[in-house]
Amino acid sequence: MEDTFLPIRHYNEREARFAWKYLIENEDFRKALKLIEHKATLEQMEAEFASFNSTYEFQLSVAKRFIETFVEKTVSALDMRGLENLQPDVPYLFVANHRDIVMDTALLQYYFLTNNRPTSKIAFGNNLISMPLLDAFAKLNKMFIVKRDGSIREKLANSKLLSEYIHYSLTEEKSSVWTAQRNGRTKDGIDKTQQGLLKMLSECSSDEPLSVLKGLNITPVTISYEYEPCDKQKARELALSEETPYVKQPGEDFMSMQQGIFGYKGRITLVIGKPLVEQIDTIDETLKINDKLTELAHLIDKQIYADYQLYGTNYMAYDILENSKTFSDKYDEKQLADFKDYLKKQSDVPDVSEEKMMNYLLHIYANPVKSAHGLTY
Repeated sequence: MEDTFLPIRHYNEREARFAWKYLIENEDFRKALKLIEHKATLEQMEAEFASFNSTYEFQLSVAKRFIETFVEKTVSALDMRGLENLQPDVPYLFVANHRDIVMDTALLQYYFLTNNRPTSKIAFGNNLISMPLLDAFAKLNKMFIVKRDGSIREKLANSKLLSEYIHYSLTEEKSSVWTAQRNGRTKDGIDKTQQGLLKMLSECSSDEPLSVLKGLNITPVTISYEYEPCDKQKARELALSEETPYVKQPGEDFMSMQQGIFGYKGRITLVIGKPLVEQIDTIDETLKINDKLTELAHLIDKQIYADYQLYGTNYMAYDILENSKTFSDKYDEKQLADFKDYLKKQSDVPDVSEEKMMNYLLHIYANPVKSAHGLTY
């Protein structure tokens, strides 16, 4: 039988057994295990690797320990809620705002693992898989590939295959799926669902797009960071993109992944919203297809804005940017002084002026306030 989805899918349970052996014998992975040796010795991990019977057991043993360690080292408080909105045996398509390459999805899986719920599949850009070790670890954690390169014809074929795979995962395998609401991370702090994503998701069928999308059980997921671990890199990229398209250097995505994992984040809030099945029925059936998809994107965004946890960093950035005291009740003078010092430190890069860096950093933190309050960007 032809394995139609082989070019993009994650490992199946049979393949996972070979991948576990590859990982535990890989010297770089064995070095990485030192990060979690306070939770399990290398000898313990070797014994556990030899006893795994499923991907879920691997995630519970390995992924969960790594995520716990990253949280302990870089997060001051973690609030996760919304599991009550999900039925245990029902698959969902989680459409999420996207701030960090690794931690956004890692924390969602951590929420599931700590509550004995099945983890979800994860859409992951092919530009982020830069070495065999990463490829194996990603596929063991149910990450599947989103191919972003190629000719126009190849991109169209890849889009249809991706749509069919997501649909197959949800309807046939009964597995939930996570996908970002847009192509890549939000760089400017504005969380907006791309209509193109919804169009891709409906390509798996010739049926009316909204009815197809309704069957996918779309559920918004929102993550909020008090301090974005990659804020400096994002602001620099935005500044350098003003006049010419930004070109990433080799290894830059990997460095962003590392910074996202190990950079300080302060408080984090993760909220699983309510499925939009009933709300989709409120969309005017007489609208053109593109307008229907735009309305659905607005429904997703509305819930993300409502569930976004605004922190003092967001309110302070807004007031600094607008030269106002609109939200001065949300912070004190010491917090404001400390935040200004933080922004000044993050604005220090060799190829962009401090003024430009400061402006973009302020927008990254202030724009969620504008989204929540319906203000102009």
